[in-house]
Amino acid sequence: MNENPPTPQSNIDLVGIEQDLADVEIALSRLEAGTYWTCEVTGNDIPDSVLEQRPTSRVANPQR
Repeated sequence: MNENPPTPQSNIDLVGIEQDLADVEIALSRLEAGTYWTCEVTGNDIPDSVLEQRPTSRVANPQR
């Protein structure tokens, strides 16, 4: 019998998890469309260094 009480889930960031999932889905759509490497703001290429740090980035110069 499991005597451990259920762990509280109040510290789980569901909003953050949902946003991360949405970002991944958008990145996959952009990859399929061939626009993954293109900045949505300027139309320029997104540098590999940006995508290495944040694979879901949609802009060439992310502020976060």
